[in-house]
Amino acid sequence: MSIAVETATTSRAPSLALRYALRELRGGLRGFYVFIACIALGVMAIAGVGSVAASLSEGLTREGRTLLGGDVSFYLMQREAKPAEIAFLRTHGDVSVAATLRAMARNGAGTLALVEIKAVDGSYPLLGQLTLNPKMPVPDLLAERDGVFGAGVDSTLLARLDLKLGDHVAIGGATFQIRSMIEAEPDKLVGGVGLGPRFLVNEAGLRATGLLQPGSLVRWIYRVKLPANANDDRATATFIDSARDALPEAGWEIRSRDNASPQLERNINRFTQFLTLVGLAALLVGGVGVANAVKSHIDRRRDVIASFKALGATGRDVFAIYLTQVIVLATIGSVIGLVLGAALPFVIVGVFGKLLPLPVVPALHPDELALSFVYGLLTALAFGLWPLGRVHDVPVAALFRDAVASEWHWPRWSYVALMAAVIALLIAVAIGLSYDKRVAAVFVASSIAVFVLLRLIAAGLMALARRLPRSRVTMVRLAVANIHRPGALTPSVVLSLGLGLAVLVTITQIDGNLRRQFLAALPDRAPSFFFIDIPSTEADRFSAFLKQTTPDGTVEDVPMLRGRIVAARGVKADELKPSLDAEWVLQSDRGLTYTGEVPKGSKIVEGEWWGADYHGPPLVSMEKKIADGLRLKIGDEIVVNVLGRDISAKIANLRNIDWQGLGINFVLVFSPNAFKGAPHSHVATLTEAHPSPSDDARIIKQVADAFPMVTSVRVREALETIGSVVTNLVLAIRGASAVTLISAILVLGGALAAGHRHRVYDAVILKTLGATRARLLGAYALEYLMIGFATALFGVFAGSIAAWLIVTRLMTLSFVWQAGSAAAVVVAALIVTIGLGLAGTLLALNRKPAAVLRNL
Repeated sequence: MSIAVETATTSRAPSLALRYALRELRGGLRGFYVFIACIALGVMAIAGVGSVAASLSEGLTREGRTLLGGDVSFYLMQREAKPAEIAFLRTHGDVSVAATLRAMARNGAGTLALVEIKAVDGSYPLLGQLTLNPKMPVPDLLAERDGVFGAGVDSTLLARLDLKLGDHVAIGGATFQIRSMIEAEPDKLVGGVGLGPRFLVNEAGLRATGLLQPGSLVRWIYRVKLPANANDDRATATFIDSARDALPEAGWEIRSRDNASPQLERNINRFTQFLTLVGLAALLVGGVGVANAVKSHIDRRRDVIASFKALGATGRDVFAIYLTQVIVLATIGSVIGLVLGAALPFVIVGVFGKLLPLPVVPALHPDELALSFVYGLLTALAFGLWPLGRVHDVPVAALFRDAVASEWHWPRWSYVALMAAVIALLIAVAIGLSYDKRVAAVFVASSIAVFVLLRLIAAGLMALARRLPRSRVTMVRLAVANIHRPGALTPSVVLSLGLGLAVLVTITQIDGNLRRQFLAALPDRAPSFFFIDIPSTEADRFSAFLKQTTPDGTVEDVPMLRGRIVAARGVKADELKPSLDAEWVLQSDRGLTYTGEVPKGSKIVEGEWWGADYHGPPLVSMEKKIADGLRLKIGDEIVVNVLGRDISAKIANLRNIDWQGLGINFVLVFSPNAFKGAPHSHVATLTEAHPSPSDDARIIKQVADAFPMVTSVRVREALETIGSVVTNLVLAIRGASAVTLISAILVLGGALAAGHRHRVYDAVILKTLGATRARLLGAYALEYLMIGFATALFGVFAGSIAAWLIVTRLMTLSFVWQAGSAAAVVVAALIVTIGLGLAGTLLALNRKPAAVLRNL
């Protein structure tokens, strides 16, 4: 009676709910290991990704000056700074000048290799340390001796050209002696992915090559180190503003130490979001395990719940007690995940620190850890509230009767509303804190659709099994009955396995298509070579030379300049608000061309082409998606700075471009009169009818002999370079997706374990009635086979659709369905489902009938 009075008078006190919840947990966490593991895995993935990304961002911020090479950098394309511009920079601090471009290096035997030249002055590096092997002062490394300039090179070049220290290499009209190998460059990271090994020379050596022709694709970098008493953020911003005000038409790209590599930071943000979404997928898969664990726990504790109610506890009291248990268990799982995720940056730096090209500064990041904790707790509540809420209105008699007949009913609307609020909060956090809200919204919508579809598939599978004619084969009849009987495992297995398989198929299909795109066969009729830095005066002779050298090849030649969009529709570029898909166009200089004909690979979708005989005011054609991202339309005006001169042009038409053909394509194409008199170079492609390595080597050598200033880029090698980067990214995605797969397996095992008690009763009754062990194993194996196969088919279908959308819409690449990987996923799903199912079945079959029958 005292218990009843205490329960009736103070049951709504949170402290009492916590006391009863902890009292029940004293008996151990049996049945909740999968619950805790699923939450821990998902939280670990999100906390780990967020901590590593935050550590990397902190490293980029801390090392911003070193990575940039100064406090502020000014970039110019195709032209050097004017004396007045350099004088302005020197009045504000120490200045270091560098130039980068691609060229062909030749060894003594005539073998050629593409290199990334960096020419520096005597002040390099202003910040940081250039690591050489053997060590020597930079002036000694690059000095001219007896008409031969010094050079430092990447060790890759030594391997490609079979060179050693002290050997000579020719570039253009100059000869260089390799005096040391470059092990680390302080400012290498801001340069992006290079297509060739580094070749470090001084400015005099670069000029001696003869590569600095009008219109050459050379980038000049002017780094400014502000005085020690003026290197704070405010002084940097003031200096940048004064540079823009004093030299408004310089057309340079300005970067400060806070945005040393904006493209890198954007890529990190995007990649972090993608991995975070994969971690959320792991949490969602684990949420099914939470629901299964809570339902199973409520089922096991029905006698205790009945006792509570018989002694006067209300449905709200019971709900509060078990809700508290769920929160406590979710907290335990989240804390485990937080500890593992927070340790990830320290582990990465400790194990791979010397190999990392990025400055990761390991540290604890409370904001990322708090967000991960919120994700874990909200996921546990979102999936645990439904089975908890259904307990409220179930009478004591029904709880005892539940062992015989399960009564399905909706929870009270207050609990449904609470669950809806938690789900809405989870969605708001996932979308509101994401880098690309559109991608996050697509992920959320897809997850909801997949859950609904999986539930419908489970219901459809049970309905189909219920309507199938009764088989005369006992094993088949028993397997079909198990699929649709009350308390069947079908919904739990389909939900847990289906989402995990969909994520796995998505990852494997994306992986396969990326490998095919970058590492396998090239697109049909893709160019074999790109040739850049062709002087405009030599363009016709170069095209004729290629046609003579490769009679069966196809040559395409177009003029090329570099310029930056500085304004559009009367708004400055830095004040425009582009979409995430289009912002890259404004970040740096872009390739430009002019022509009187519609470029190959382009299709006019809006407006009209100006024609070959057009002589009016400058017009421009834009790529349709970029124009939409900048909210531009036909008739709007854009301003492009080319060689320090602002050129205005009206948009005459919009084009769709086939980027996958790997031909020469430009976002901006101008009318022929737009760049009249401007110095520029040409770029050409050569498409061989029957390419072969021997022909490629012959063409590279012949081009280098006849046109030493022209740089040859072999398309396959360039794609392999990009492919190696993509492969490393895919490995990271695979690692994150493995967490989702592990969660799926855990949830599947938990779902099967939750039905273990029913399996024991079934096995004992059937064995008592004469069923053999082999027949029971066959029936259960057939049941798991049918459920696993139906779920695997859905996983392949949903995952393939998701991968197709990501590859074609987000990555703008072609998609080819990878049948082999899809089949492997199906086989793996069947093996896991049947294996885990039969493992639990064997345990059930080993129980002695007498002990079980006495407790029925």
